[in-house]
Amino acid sequence: MPLLAGSITAVALAALVGAGWWLASRPRPPAPLPPGPSLPPSAAVSFEEFVGADACAQCHQAQYDLWRGSTHGRAGGTPGGVDLLVAFDGRPMRFRDAVVAPRVTAEGEYVFSVTQDGEPPRLLNVTGVIGGGHMIGGGTQGFVTGAADGTVRFLPFDYSAASDEWFCNTGGRSNRGWRPITPNLALADCGDWPPSRVLGSIERFPNCQQCHGSQITVAFDSTAHRYVTRMTALAVNCESCHGPGRRHIETMREGASESTDVGMRALTTLDTDDALEVCFQCHALKHELVAGYVPGMPFRTNYSLGLPAFGDAPLFADGRTRTFAYQEGHLASACYRQGSMTCTDCHDPHAQTYRNHTGRKLIDPFDDGQCVSCHPSKGGAESQRHTRHGPNSPGSRCVSCHMPYLQQPSVGSEIRYARSDHTIPVPRPSFDERLGVQSACALCHAGRPPETLQAQVREWYGDPPPHPPEVRGLLASLPLRDPAGAAALVLGPPGDHEMARFAGLAHFFIRYLEPDMPALPPTVAERLERVSESLDDDVAALALASLHFARGHDPVERERLDRRLRALGPREVAVRRRWVGVLVRRAAAYRAQGDPARAARTLGKALEVAPDDPRTHRELGGALSDAGRYDSALVHLRRSLTLDPAQPLALVSVAFVRIQLGDLAGGLSTYRDAALLNPHEPLVPLSWGNALLRARQFDDAARVFDQAVQIEPGLARAHFGLGAAYAQLGRQEEAIEALRRGLELNPADEGAQALLRQLGG
Repeated sequence: MPLLAGSITAVALAALVGAGWWLASRPRPPAPLPPGPSLPPSAAVSFEEFVGADACAQCHQAQYDLWRGSTHGRAGGTPGGVDLLVAFDGRPMRFRDAVVAPRVTAEGEYVFSVTQDGEPPRLLNVTGVIGGGHMIGGGTQGFVTGAADGTVRFLPFDYSAASDEWFCNTGGRSNRGWRPITPNLALADCGDWPPSRVLGSIERFPNCQQCHGSQITVAFDSTAHRYVTRMTALAVNCESCHGPGRRHIETMREGASESTDVGMRALTTLDTDDALEVCFQCHALKHELVAGYVPGMPFRTNYSLGLPAFGDAPLFADGRTRTFAYQEGHLASACYRQGSMTCTDCHDPHAQTYRNHTGRKLIDPFDDGQCVSCHPSKGGAESQRHTRHGPNSPGSRCVSCHMPYLQQPSVGSEIRYARSDHTIPVPRPSFDERLGVQSACALCHAGRPPETLQAQVREWYGDPPPHPPEVRGLLASLPLRDPAGAAALVLGPPGDHEMARFAGLAHFFIRYLEPDMPALPPTVAERLERVSESLDDDVAALALASLHFARGHDPVERERLDRRLRALGPREVAVRRRWVGVLVRRAAAYRAQGDPARAARTLGKALEVAPDDPRTHRELGGALSDAGRYDSALVHLRRSLTLDPAQPLALVSVAFVRIQLGDLAGGLSTYRDAALLNPHEPLVPLSWGNALLRARQFDDAARVFDQAVQIEPGLARAHFGLGAAYAQLGRQEEAIEALRRGLELNPADEGAQALLRQLGG
């Protein structure tokens, strides 16, 4: 099995039809899906179109001054150019096996000096600072460094303003959330050690997308054989919201009047959803559909807000945070669904201070003016009658009950990182307890049972209003085994809660549907078809993907899919991209479960929707390879490389498949080609080393594994491979050292443990 994380791929339409993807009982094969429309001309925005915030000050000094003092204006920068929460004075952080000291060198460079047991000392230069500890619920400050491959990577040492201590994120290792750095913590417990998470959106690496700065782009340059990272600033600047400014400046210099095109869209003219998406660029979980987004491009062309909820379920049924999320819970709020509330109804976009929907400035985020400007009957003299709390108590504030600050569950409880609940719910203490959410009442009355709190709420206000039907349906469907019964609950008539509708449909897909099912209850198919008429692209795509996935081999269903595609009109490209995203994510889950056959069938369907997608061909090649279907795998891997030659990991898969087909020399040659294409890709020498190890070319294997370790010291499998090669060469001490290094990073690997015991380590 090739050592590639997240490989998947699919079958070209002609191959699917030729392979007979229809029910034997049918007298005719299914009609192919209609070809996708020609994509519109690229809406790409070049980096050179951005001019930086200082250029805006020439005409917009007042807004610029507000921005400079805001949390966006102070969101990051160079270590000498922004306020640091902690002095780089050499005071050490002590791990169990390392000492790390932040300090300033004689040359004025900010560095972390790292002294780790058994390793030579190293200096990590700080090239950027992320965050300033501004957030009320727990602000942090992190640091980045430039890597040899051209990426900019996060260092694992973060500082909490609320806790006044250093901490690191253990995600990906021990998975214990954010942990204070103490002598009980090993350096390798930090998931970002050695640094691996990058700035900018790129599939290959764990990343924070383009959010921690302005106009961050990262792409692989196949000519220079390295990554190129570009950014305007580590602050969040004017063009992050308004889009590129060069054309606007040139247009206004030419004397444009107010009635003409000013070279930039006016954000005050946006409808509710477009306005929210300006903020959701960074303040929401999102799935990348098309790479290369920068502000000024159509958000929905590049990103889906729904797909992160397919499989991962970061949110509860009512939109509140289950693991980790941002402010997308706003889409679950009645203030959005039954009103038109946007982010800037409460947040001043330039100063980042608080205001009401009329623009009147408020004192702070706890000012009732945010709410009573729309709900006047709850303010003034009536306030205490509504809150049932004293006028000066925390319980008298609107946000205390309806927007409480709740700790993000996946970060744990040791480092404060709470965010205001943007679903704006009514308190339901008993329901919240069952769901696993700390209720607003319990934040102040922690010692009282939820049933007691619920009784008090009922006494004051009566029974709480029912949840929207989409939420109720999803909650009621969770324990059901019957697909028809579940469909009746989650695929009901359209309402106004598209977020819960998507979540319910995602649950239905994953729990009840399989590729090419013999049948679906007629009512289920009918309900899915009705849901596919949704005006929400994510919901429509998921409904169509459900029908295609479960019954796409049926000619009658294919005709229905054809009709729905043709009815989409200008939305077709957006819906197809999300449709493919659903199938690719489902296939990835099948591969992770060790089911490459279902993964391949699912990816074959994805290629029916987008036949020329290089990623899907690559992933299908990986799934077919997992299933031992090497000839077919090679077809799709080569097609992927024809569509996009700059894919070293596709070449790695080709090399593996060639060796499985008996072409050792050809496979090893392909590994060399992959290494030439991207000499900074550690999975190339990792897979190459495994091939050499199996071929008993132990000297070459050790050399190649060592290259992988040098490129990515945090790659445990490379250390294990190096240890195995050294063991075969009789280099026992070096083998033991390599295995121990790998086990620091992945202590659960049983094979490495066994080899270490065998060597007496």
